Amino acid sequence: MKALFLVATILAAVAGQVRAQVGAQEPKLNPNNIDQVVEAMTLQEKARLLVGRNDPVFGGYAETEEPFTRIIPTNVAGYTQAIPRLGIPATALADGPVGLVIVSYPESPRQYTATGFPSGTLMACSWDVTLNRRVGEAMGNEALEHGVDVILAPGMNIHRSPLGGRNYEYYSEDPLLTGKMAAALVRGVQSNGVGTSLKHFAANSQETNRTGVDEIVSQRALREIYLKGFEIAVKESHPWTVMSSYNRLNGPYTQENRELLTTVLRDEWGFDGIVMTDWIQIRNTAAQIQAGNDLMEPGYQVQIDDIVARVRSGELSVEDVDVCVRRVLEYIVKTPHFRGHSFSHTHDQEGHARLAREAATQGMVLLKNDGGALPLGGEVKRVALFGRSSYDFLAGGTGSGNVVKPYVVNLAQGLSNAGLEPSQEMEEVYEKYIEYVGLRNRFEGVSLGRSTIPEMTVARGAIERQAAENDVAILTIGRQAGEGGDRTIKEGYNLTAGERELMEDVCDAFHAAGKRVVVVLNVGGAVETSSWKGLPDAILMAWQPGQQGGNAVADILTGAVNPSGKLSMTLSVSAMDHPSSANFPLGPAAPRRGNQPRENVDYTLHREGIWVGYRYFNTAGKEVSYPFGHGLSYTDFSYSRPTVRATGDGFRATVTVTNTGKVAGRESVQLYVSAPAGELDKPLRELRAFAKTGLLQPGQSEVLTFEVADYDLASFDERISAWVAPRGRYTVGFGASVEDIHATGAYTLGREFILKVNDVLRPTMELK
Repeated sequence: MKALFLVATILAAVAGQVRAQVGAQEPKLNPNNIDQVVEAMTLQEKARLLVGRNDPVFGGYAETEEPFTRIIPTNVAGYTQAIPRLGIPATALADGPVGLVIVSYPESPRQYTATGFPSGTLMACSWDVTLNRRVGEAMGNEALEHGVDVILAPGMNIHRSPLGGRNYEYYSEDPLLTGKMAAALVRGVQSNGVGTSLKHFAANSQETNRTGVDEIVSQRALREIYLKGFEIAVKESHPWTVMSSYNRLNGPYTQENRELLTTVLRDEWGFDGIVMTDWIQIRNTAAQIQAGNDLMEPGYQVQIDDIVARVRSGELSVEDVDVCVRRVLEYIVKTPHFRGHSFSHTHDQEGHARLAREAATQGMVLLKNDGGALPLGGEVKRVALFGRSSYDFLAGGTGSGNVVKPYVVNLAQGLSNAGLEPSQEMEEVYEKYIEYVGLRNRFEGVSLGRSTIPEMTVARGAIERQAAENDVAILTIGRQAGEGGDRTIKEGYNLTAGERELMEDVCDAFHAAGKRVVVVLNVGGAVETSSWKGLPDAILMAWQPGQQGGNAVADILTGAVNPSGKLSMTLSVSAMDHPSSANFPLGPAAPRRGNQPRENVDYTLHREGIWVGYRYFNTAGKEVSYPFGHGLSYTDFSYSRPTVRATGDGFRATVTVTNTGKVAGRESVQLYVSAPAGELDKPLRELRAFAKTGLLQPGQSEVLTFEVADYDLASFDERISAWVAPRGRYTVGFGASVEDIHATGAYTLGREFILKVNDVLRPTMELK
């Protein structure tokens, strides 16, 4: 039987080669003849189409005897291959989640930049899906005009731990907020006729040993926490592509996991695009194709050879190959390169910069504002600006999400642009200090980034002099992180000893002079605030706000924009308060001892299950520094006239929000649901919907509406492999945070909701 199969395969290949010689008779790809093109392709061509390329010649491999040699890319992350005889163009794939990542080289005739938008975390803290769609529209326009067919975004992994290295790219600890924000970005990008790639699918929860770690997750936690956001985005925005992650998941690599990539993603959720790998070295190419992984990136010649050899040996069926080829062709016919779009290599730089500034202001979170310390009034003119990050401002994180930006507005520049006067003496000292540390690192051969520059020590006498000469002190604390490594508690989550000493000295000196101190957190992820938040008068969580960051911070500090951001994660008292911290790498990986796998390095047990973020803290009554959803404003809001009405398959809720303060502002309302007692342990409250008002003038009201389906109320019951919502009375809370519920209603589910799904993705180890 195997011999017959081999003969048939060879005959088919020969026939394909004959067809290739009859150029005029070959079909040219169009949306209506994909099956005909698949039939006309040779096995070699099919294999080529499933393997990406990353060489400097668009659409062709460089000649090399070593198939594993990494060829330097041109301006994007990778390509799909061209097959000119069949009218199949190459297409371009580019990072990233916070803006288009295009790279130019010194020898290039022109240097290209793209808009550096705020981090994903900041965008989630805006709780504004319309705004995120607008950002997506701008990103998509830049992709279209710079020759890119797919932006490798949005990043959607859950903030399982506050120490996650790439948290800045991701939205939240909550899957609903993650899914809704991602869906909005996808709709915005794809409105330009370019694609997106949801990433990293799935449970890419740590950077430590990210290409080898086996994430062991219960079926319930996987379905409710780590897959739910992807499910929402797939169903609501129809992304062109999904990127399978580096890690293993309950045994197999996600890239080779048919239960994940086909059973769940395609069969259950209805995804109809292509799945591409994250940028990895060679793995089991046949297993990836059999799992439903259509495109291998960045692509190596050995993978093409492997596909051909496996088909000819019978280890890989040509039918599996054809399925993937057909999907890749269905993707290609949608792309700008296929449509013959003429790339301008220009975009509306000023307009997109204005949008980046607006977006940044909407997601900054005012954590504290004692005594109306902010906004800074007209009596404030001279500013003592402390902290190296005030002058070396962090627009975004590191790694593949690092946008090549035209500029970054630091905080000193932003305050000056707003009409304030930062101390020129301090600016000169800090800039020389930053330059000196950079020169010293190079001299000593220390290849470290800007994030390694320690905080500058400032003598107490100098601080007291600044307190006498200036009207207010602003201290910026910076934290950098990104791809390839997770953060540490000592110098990543907590303040360093130098930062703590500087903050105490500044607060002592300025308070003694009767003047205010404001702390600005220029960070990519959550940081510890509990031990020091009593020191300053105000704390602004500015995140990493993109290229217009300094201007946006100044907008908030001066009151040009009223802050309306709210936390998309919990700020705990201690990093170890998160249950996940006991199951997370907390430092450099320990050396391997023989073949013994290392916990939290070679495998990570998600023993905390669904108790991630506020689901744990709120349910356990555990003290936090600032709760999920928290954020202050310069005005006040009241919630009134809550309604909850059944719709047949769920409920529709409304609440009236009124601005009861003295200045215009916006309010994000979070709808939490508490379930009746059932057979499954459930969180005290779970976010089930959210909405944000427009800009309300004092005394103005707006009615917000929320739609919740019975399916949205369900939890996953592993015993019967089904989503289940018990019948009974559900309490509906309209909150300013998970701990600040302003109005309530109720919904009664008359009979149990149950939706059976496939019994897949079982963990391979005990999680107790």
